[in-house]
Amino acid sequence: MTAEHFSVVEHLGGDDFLAQTLGRSFKVARGEAASLAGLMSWDDLNAILTHHRFEPPRLRLATNGEQLPAHTYSRPITTRRNTIWHQLQPSELHQRLAEGATLVLDAVDELHPGIGALAGQLERRLRTGVQANLYASWTGIEGFGVHWDDHDVVVVQLDGAKRWRIYGPTRTVPMHRDVETPEPPPEEPLADLVLTAGDVLYLPRGWWHAVAASEGQHSLHVTCGLQSTTGADLITWLSEMLRAHEAVRADVPRLAAAKEQRAFLDTIGKLIATELESDDLLTRFSSARDATERARLAPSLPHITAAPPDADLQVHLVTTRPALAAMPDGTVRFTAGGEEWTFAAKAEPMLALLADGEPHRLADLAQAAHITLGQAAAVVTELVDGQAAAVGGPR
Repeated sequence: MTAEHFSVVEHLGGDDFLAQTLGRSFKVARGEAASLAGLMSWDDLNAILTHHRFEPPRLRLATNGEQLPAHTYSRPITTRRNTIWHQLQPSELHQRLAEGATLVLDAVDELHPGIGALAGQLERRLRTGVQANLYASWTGIEGFGVHWDDHDVVVVQLDGAKRWRIYGPTRTVPMHRDVETPEPPPEEPLADLVLTAGDVLYLPRGWWHAVAASEGQHSLHVTCGLQSTTGADLITWLSEMLRAHEAVRADVPRLAAAKEQRAFLDTIGKLIATELESDDLLTRFSSARDATERARLAPSLPHITAAPPDADLQVHLVTTRPALAAMPDGTVRFTAGGEEWTFAAKAEPMLALLADGEPHRLADLAQAAHITLGQAAAVVTELVDGQAAAVGGPR
Protein backbone atom coordinates (compact mmCIF):
# COMPACT_ATOMS: atom_id res chain seq x y z
CA MET A 1 0.00 0.00 0.00
CA THR A 2 1.24 3.51 -0.86
CA ALA A 3 0.09 6.93 0.30
CA GLU A 4 -2.23 7.17 -2.72
CA HIS A 5 -4.26 4.24 -1.37
CA PHE A 6 -3.72 4.85 2.35
CA SER A 7 -6.99 5.19 4.28
CA VAL A 8 -6.57 6.62 7.75
CA VAL A 9 -9.95 5.43 9.01
CA GLU A 10 -9.45 1.90 7.68
CA HIS A 11 -5.98 1.85 9.22
CA LEU A 12 -7.54 2.73 12.58
CA GLY A 13 -10.09 -0.08 12.26
CA GLY A 14 -12.76 1.09 9.82
CA ASP A 15 -16.33 0.65 10.98
CA ASP A 16 -15.21 -0.84 14.30
CA PHE A 17 -13.20 2.31 15.00
CA LEU A 18 -16.20 4.51 14.19
CA ALA A 19 -18.55 2.47 16.37
CA GLN A 20 -16.33 1.71 19.35
CA THR A 21 -13.48 4.24 19.58
CA LEU A 22 -14.39 7.55 17.95
CA GLY A 23 -15.14 10.09 20.68
CA ARG A 24 -14.54 7.52 23.41
CA SER A 25 -10.86 6.61 23.76
CA PHE A 26 -7.47 6.98 22.14
CA LYS A 27 -6.12 4.43 19.68
CA VAL A 28 -2.76 3.72 18.08
CA ALA A 29 -2.51 1.87 14.78
CA ARG A 30 1.00 0.77 13.88
CA GLY A 31 2.13 0.97 10.28
CA GLU A 32 5.10 1.09 7.98
CA ALA A 33 6.89 4.05 6.43
CA ALA A 34 6.33 2.58 2.97
CA SER A 35 2.58 3.01 3.36
CA LEU A 36 3.06 6.78 3.37
CA ALA A 37 5.55 6.92 0.50
CA GLY A 38 4.93 10.08 -1.48
CA LEU A 39 2.53 11.65 1.02
CA MET A 40 4.80 14.46 2.23
CA SER A 41 8.55 14.71 2.63
CA TRP A 42 11.13 17.04 4.11
CA ASP A 43 11.84 18.26 0.58
CA ASP A 44 8.17 19.19 0.25
CA LEU A 45 8.37 21.18 3.49
CA ASN A 46 11.55 22.93 2.34
CA ALA A 47 9.84 23.86 -0.94
CA ILE A 48 6.81 25.30 0.88
CA LEU A 49 8.99 27.39 3.18
CA THR A 50 11.03 28.58 0.20
CA HIS A 51 8.18 29.60 -2.07
CA HIS A 52 5.62 31.06 0.34
CA ARG A 53 5.52 34.09 2.58
CA PHE A 54 4.10 33.30 6.01
CA GLU A 55 3.25 35.40 9.01
CA PRO A 56 2.75 34.11 12.55
CA PRO A 57 0.71 32.26 13.65
CA ARG A 58 0.35 30.47 10.29
CA LEU A 59 4.04 29.58 10.57
CA ARG A 60 5.49 29.70 14.07
CA LEU A 61 8.12 28.23 16.34
CA ALA A 62 7.18 27.12 19.85
CA THR A 63 9.08 25.84 22.85
CA ASN A 64 7.86 24.95 26.33
CA GLY A 65 4.43 26.30 25.54
CA GLU A 66 5.68 29.69 24.35
CA GLN A 67 5.74 31.08 20.82
CA LEU A 68 9.11 32.49 19.79
CA PRO A 69 9.20 36.04 18.43
CA ALA A 70 9.36 36.08 14.64
CA HIS A 71 12.50 38.23 14.67
CA THR A 72 14.49 35.35 16.18
CA TYR A 73 14.30 33.37 12.93
CA SER A 74 13.28 35.90 10.26
CA ARG A 75 13.91 39.48 9.28
CA PRO A 76 11.46 42.16 8.13
CA ILE A 77 11.66 43.11 4.46
CA THR A 78 10.21 46.44 3.35
CA THR A 79 9.20 46.60 -0.29
CA ARG A 80 9.36 49.76 -2.39
CA ARG A 81 5.57 50.03 -1.85
CA ASN A 82 6.22 50.14 1.90
CA THR A 83 4.67 46.77 2.70
CA ILE A 84 6.50 44.60 5.22
CA TRP A 85 6.87 40.84 5.27
CA HIS A 86 9.05 38.49 7.30
CA GLN A 87 11.68 36.61 5.34
CA LEU A 88 12.89 33.35 6.88
CA GLN A 89 16.58 33.25 7.69
CA PRO A 90 17.61 29.59 7.25
CA SER A 91 20.63 29.78 9.55
CA GLU A 92 18.60 31.38 12.35
CA LEU A 93 15.74 28.96 11.76
CA HIS A 94 18.11 26.00 11.99
CA GLN A 95 19.62 27.35 15.21
CA ARG A 96 16.25 27.85 16.91
CA LEU A 97 15.19 24.34 15.93
CA ALA A 98 18.48 22.86 17.17
CA GLU A 99 17.92 24.67 20.48
CA GLY A 100 14.64 22.83 20.93
CA ALA A 101 11.93 24.78 19.12
CA THR A 102 9.12 22.99 17.28
CA LEU A 103 8.17 24.26 13.82
CA VAL A 104 4.41 24.49 13.26
CA LEU A 105 2.73 25.14 9.92
CA ASP A 106 -1.03 25.57 10.15
CA ALA A 107 -3.46 24.47 7.43
CA VAL A 108 -0.82 22.62 5.44
CA ASP A 109 -3.70 20.86 3.68
CA GLU A 110 -4.14 24.12 1.74
CA LEU A 111 -0.50 24.07 0.65
CA HIS A 112 0.25 20.45 -0.22
CA PRO A 113 -1.86 18.23 -2.53
CA GLY A 114 -1.07 15.02 -0.66
CA ILE A 115 -2.08 16.39 2.73
CA GLY A 116 -5.08 18.08 1.14
CA ALA A 117 -6.21 14.71 -0.22
CA LEU A 118 -5.67 13.13 3.20
CA ALA A 119 -7.82 15.81 4.87
CA GLY A 120 -10.51 15.47 2.19
CA GLN A 121 -10.58 11.72 2.70
CA LEU A 122 -11.23 12.21 6.41
CA GLU A 123 -13.90 14.82 5.70
CA ARG A 124 -15.80 12.44 3.43
CA ARG A 125 -15.62 9.48 5.81
CA LEU A 126 -16.22 11.33 9.09
CA ARG A 127 -18.58 13.96 7.64
CA THR A 128 -16.87 16.86 9.34
CA GLY A 129 -14.45 19.67 8.57
CA VAL A 130 -10.73 18.95 8.87
CA GLN A 131 -7.67 21.18 9.18
CA ALA A 132 -4.22 19.60 9.00
CA ASN A 133 -1.27 21.21 10.81
CA LEU A 134 2.34 20.12 10.34
CA TYR A 135 4.82 19.73 13.20
CA ALA A 136 8.59 19.29 12.89
CA SER A 137 10.93 18.90 15.85
CA TRP A 138 14.43 17.68 16.66
CA THR A 139 14.87 17.53 20.43
CA GLY A 140 13.26 16.24 23.61
CA ILE A 141 12.02 19.72 24.52
CA GLU A 142 8.23 19.89 24.39
CA GLY A 143 6.81 22.52 22.10
CA PHE A 144 3.55 22.98 23.99
CA GLY A 145 3.86 21.25 27.36
CA VAL A 146 1.03 19.17 28.77
CA HIS A 147 -2.17 20.38 27.11
CA TRP A 148 -5.53 19.35 25.65
CA ASP A 149 -7.31 20.23 22.40
CA ASP A 150 -10.94 21.25 21.99
CA HIS A 151 -11.33 18.94 18.99
CA ASP A 152 -10.51 15.33 18.18
CA VAL A 153 -7.22 14.76 16.36
CA VAL A 154 -5.83 12.15 14.02
CA VAL A 155 -2.04 12.14 13.97
CA VAL A 156 -0.05 10.63 11.09
CA GLN A 157 3.67 10.19 11.74
CA LEU A 158 5.39 10.99 8.43
CA ASP A 159 9.06 10.55 9.36
CA GLY A 160 11.25 9.98 12.38
CA ALA A 161 9.83 9.30 15.84
CA LYS A 162 7.77 11.22 18.40
CA ARG A 163 7.05 10.34 22.02
CA TRP A 164 3.49 10.86 23.22
CA ARG A 165 2.54 10.86 26.89
CA ILE A 166 -1.25 10.59 27.22
CA TYR A 167 -2.96 11.44 30.52
CA GLY A 168 -6.65 11.16 29.64
CA PRO A 169 -9.42 13.71 30.22
CA THR A 170 -10.27 15.54 33.44
CA ARG A 171 -13.49 17.01 32.01
CA THR A 172 -15.69 15.08 29.61
CA VAL A 173 -15.79 16.61 26.11
CA PRO A 174 -14.70 20.15 27.06
CA MET A 175 -15.46 22.92 24.58
CA HIS A 176 -13.69 26.03 23.35
CA ARG A 177 -16.52 28.09 24.81
CA ASP A 178 -17.24 26.22 28.01
CA VAL A 179 -18.64 26.95 31.46
CA GLU A 180 -15.81 25.24 33.35
CA THR A 181 -12.07 24.69 32.93
CA PRO A 182 -10.77 21.11 33.08
CA GLU A 183 -8.93 20.12 36.23
CA PRO A 184 -5.14 19.59 35.86
CA PRO A 185 -4.08 16.16 34.63
CA PRO A 186 -2.60 13.45 36.87
CA GLU A 187 1.17 13.37 37.34
CA GLU A 188 1.61 9.99 35.67
CA PRO A 189 0.39 9.30 32.11
CA LEU A 190 -1.95 6.42 31.41
CA ALA A 191 -0.01 5.71 28.20
CA ASP A 192 3.59 6.45 27.17
CA LEU A 193 4.25 5.55 23.55
CA VAL A 194 6.43 6.36 20.56
CA LEU A 195 5.07 6.89 17.07
CA THR A 196 7.31 6.01 14.12
CA ALA A 197 6.80 6.59 10.40
CA GLY A 198 3.55 4.98 9.24
CA ASP A 199 1.87 5.00 12.68
CA VAL A 200 -1.47 6.71 13.25
CA LEU A 201 -2.85 7.99 16.58
CA TYR A 202 -6.41 9.03 17.33
CA LEU A 203 -7.01 11.21 20.39
CA PRO A 204 -10.43 12.51 21.51
CA ARG A 205 -10.87 16.13 22.50
CA GLY A 206 -10.12 17.00 26.07
CA TRP A 207 -7.42 14.35 26.50
CA TRP A 208 -4.31 15.81 28.12
CA HIS A 209 -1.07 14.95 26.34
CA ALA A 210 2.55 16.02 25.94
CA VAL A 211 4.71 15.45 22.86
CA ALA A 212 8.47 15.54 22.26
CA ALA A 213 11.04 14.26 19.75
CA SER A 214 12.97 12.56 22.53
CA GLU A 215 14.04 9.42 20.67
CA GLY A 216 17.32 10.72 19.27
CA GLN A 217 15.99 11.53 15.81
CA HIS A 218 14.02 14.29 14.14
CA SER A 219 10.26 14.05 13.76
CA LEU A 220 7.75 15.13 11.12
CA HIS A 221 4.05 14.55 11.68
CA VAL A 222 0.72 15.96 10.58
CA THR A 223 -2.17 16.45 12.97
CA CYS A 224 -5.65 16.48 11.46
CA GLY A 225 -8.04 18.43 13.68
CA LEU A 226 -11.65 17.24 13.36
CA GLN A 227 -14.37 19.85 13.67
CA SER A 228 -16.66 18.95 16.57
CA THR A 229 -20.42 18.71 16.07
CA THR A 230 -22.04 19.08 19.49
CA GLY A 231 -25.45 19.27 21.06
CA ALA A 232 -24.93 23.02 21.17
CA ASP A 233 -24.59 23.00 17.37
CA LEU A 234 -27.82 21.01 17.08
CA ILE A 235 -29.67 23.50 19.29
CA THR A 236 -28.32 26.43 17.26
CA TRP A 237 -29.44 24.81 13.99
CA LEU A 238 -32.83 23.99 15.48
CA SER A 239 -33.34 27.59 16.54
CA GLU A 240 -32.53 28.75 13.01
CA MET A 241 -34.91 26.23 11.44
CA LEU A 242 -37.77 27.11 13.81
CA ARG A 243 -37.73 30.72 12.64
CA ALA A 244 -40.26 29.58 10.06
CA HIS A 245 -42.81 29.75 12.90
CA GLU A 246 -44.36 33.07 13.87
CA ALA A 247 -44.09 32.27 17.58
CA VAL A 248 -40.32 31.95 17.32
CA ARG A 249 -40.00 35.21 15.40
CA ALA A 250 -42.20 37.06 17.88
CA ASP A 251 -40.79 39.20 20.67
CA VAL A 252 -40.44 37.51 24.04
CA PRO A 253 -43.30 38.88 26.21
CA ARG A 254 -40.99 40.04 28.97
CA LEU A 255 -43.38 42.74 30.24
CA ALA A 256 -46.62 40.79 29.81
CA ALA A 257 -48.73 39.14 32.49
CA ALA A 258 -47.63 35.77 33.84
CA LYS A 259 -50.45 33.95 32.00
CA GLU A 260 -49.35 35.36 28.63
CA GLN A 261 -45.72 34.50 29.35
CA ARG A 262 -46.69 30.93 30.23
CA ALA A 263 -48.65 30.58 26.99
CA PHE A 264 -45.67 31.84 25.01
CA LEU A 265 -43.30 29.35 26.65
CA ASP A 266 -45.77 26.49 26.14
CA THR A 267 -45.97 27.29 22.43
CA ILE A 268 -42.18 27.40 22.07
CA GLY A 269 -41.86 24.21 24.09
CA LYS A 270 -44.32 22.34 21.87
CA LEU A 271 -42.49 23.40 18.72
CA ILE A 272 -39.16 22.20 20.12
CA ALA A 273 -40.66 18.98 21.49
CA THR A 274 -42.22 18.14 18.14
CA GLU A 275 -38.86 18.43 16.43
CA LEU A 276 -37.05 16.43 19.12
CA GLU A 277 -39.58 13.63 18.73
CA SER A 278 -38.94 13.47 14.99
CA ASP A 279 -37.12 10.27 14.02
CA ASP A 280 -35.24 11.98 11.21
CA LEU A 281 -34.10 15.08 13.11
CA LEU A 282 -30.44 14.06 13.31
CA THR A 283 -30.50 12.97 9.66
CA ARG A 284 -31.79 16.38 8.63
CA PHE A 285 -29.29 18.11 10.88
CA SER A 286 -26.39 16.10 9.42
CA SER A 287 -27.56 16.84 5.89
CA ALA A 288 -27.73 20.54 6.69
CA ARG A 289 -24.17 20.43 8.06
CA ASP A 290 -22.99 18.64 4.93
CA ALA A 291 -24.72 21.17 2.71
CA THR A 292 -22.95 24.11 4.35
CA GLU A 293 -19.46 22.60 4.60
CA ARG A 294 -16.46 24.79 3.84
CA ALA A 295 -15.30 24.33 0.27
CA ARG A 296 -11.62 23.83 -0.54
CA LEU A 297 -11.69 26.65 -3.05
CA ALA A 298 -9.60 26.50 -6.21
CA PRO A 299 -9.56 28.80 -9.25
CA SER A 300 -10.06 27.42 -12.75
CA LEU A 301 -7.68 29.61 -14.77
CA PRO A 302 -7.48 30.25 -17.67
CA HIS A 303 -11.20 29.46 -17.95
CA ILE A 304 -12.66 32.64 -16.46
CA THR A 305 -16.02 32.77 -18.28
CA ALA A 306 -17.13 29.21 -19.01
CA ALA A 307 -15.81 25.67 -19.05
CA PRO A 308 -14.93 24.77 -22.63
CA PRO A 309 -16.46 21.66 -24.27
CA ASP A 310 -13.04 19.97 -24.24
CA ALA A 311 -13.22 16.18 -23.94
CA ASP A 312 -10.00 16.03 -21.90
CA LEU A 313 -10.91 18.84 -19.51
CA GLN A 314 -10.41 17.66 -15.92
CA VAL A 315 -13.25 18.46 -13.52
CA HIS A 316 -13.41 17.89 -9.76
CA LEU A 317 -15.53 19.06 -6.85
CA VAL A 318 -13.92 21.29 -4.22
CA THR A 319 -16.42 20.11 -1.59
CA THR A 320 -16.30 16.69 0.04
CA ARG A 321 -19.88 16.10 1.20
CA PRO A 322 -22.27 16.97 -1.64
CA ALA A 323 -25.90 15.86 -1.64
CA LEU A 324 -27.80 14.70 -4.72
CA ALA A 325 -31.55 14.12 -4.58
CA ALA A 326 -34.24 13.31 -7.15
CA MET A 327 -37.18 15.70 -6.89
CA PRO A 328 -40.89 14.92 -7.40
CA ASP A 329 -41.06 17.20 -10.44
CA GLY A 330 -38.49 15.09 -12.32
CA THR A 331 -35.48 17.33 -11.67
CA VAL A 332 -32.46 16.65 -9.48
CA ARG A 333 -31.22 18.88 -6.68
CA PHE A 334 -27.48 19.15 -6.07
CA THR A 335 -26.28 20.75 -2.84
CA ALA A 336 -22.66 21.50 -1.98
CA GLY A 337 -20.67 24.13 -0.13
CA GLY A 338 -23.75 26.03 0.99
CA GLU A 339 -25.13 26.36 -2.54
CA GLU A 340 -27.99 24.54 -4.26
CA TRP A 341 -28.69 23.82 -7.93
CA THR A 342 -31.61 22.27 -9.79
CA PHE A 343 -30.74 20.37 -12.95
CA ALA A 344 -32.65 18.26 -15.45
CA ALA A 345 -32.85 14.61 -14.42
CA LYS A 346 -30.49 13.55 -17.20
CA ALA A 347 -27.63 15.35 -15.40
CA GLU A 348 -27.88 13.01 -12.40
CA PRO A 349 -25.33 10.39 -13.60
CA MET A 350 -22.59 12.97 -14.18
CA LEU A 351 -23.27 14.63 -10.82
CA ALA A 352 -23.15 11.24 -9.09
CA LEU A 353 -19.79 10.58 -10.77
CA LEU A 354 -18.39 13.92 -9.60
CA ALA A 355 -19.59 13.24 -6.06
CA ASP A 356 -16.80 10.69 -5.50
CA GLY A 357 -14.36 13.60 -5.16
CA GLU A 358 -12.00 12.39 -7.88
CA PRO A 359 -11.09 14.34 -11.05
CA HIS A 360 -12.99 13.25 -14.15
CA ARG A 361 -12.64 13.99 -17.85
CA LEU A 362 -15.48 16.05 -19.25
CA ALA A 363 -15.97 13.35 -21.91
CA ASP A 364 -16.54 10.72 -19.22
CA LEU A 365 -19.05 12.95 -17.44
CA ALA A 366 -20.95 13.56 -20.66
CA GLN A 367 -20.92 9.87 -21.56
CA ALA A 368 -22.25 8.90 -18.11
CA ALA A 369 -25.23 11.21 -18.60
CA HIS A 370 -25.64 10.54 -22.33
CA ILE A 371 -25.43 14.25 -23.08
CA THR A 372 -23.20 16.34 -25.35
CA LEU A 373 -19.88 17.85 -24.32
CA GLY A 374 -21.50 21.27 -24.55
CA GLN A 375 -24.30 20.29 -22.19
CA ALA A 376 -21.86 18.77 -19.73
CA ALA A 377 -19.68 21.89 -19.91
CA ALA A 378 -22.74 24.05 -19.13
CA VAL A 379 -23.42 22.04 -15.95
CA VAL A 380 -19.76 22.28 -14.94
CA THR A 381 -19.77 26.03 -15.54
CA GLU A 382 -22.65 26.47 -13.11
CA LEU A 383 -20.81 24.46 -10.47
CA VAL A 384 -17.59 26.43 -11.00
CA ASP A 385 -19.47 29.73 -10.80
CA GLY A 386 -21.01 28.51 -7.54
CA GLN A 387 -17.55 27.61 -6.17
CA ALA A 388 -18.40 23.91 -5.84
CA ALA A 389 -16.11 22.67 -8.62
CA ALA A 390 -12.89 23.53 -10.44
CA VAL A 391 -11.47 22.59 -13.81
CA GLY A 392 -7.92 22.11 -14.98
CA GLY A 393 -5.01 19.84 -14.12
CA PRO A 394 -4.08 18.35 -10.74
CA ARG A 395 -3.84 20.85 -7.84
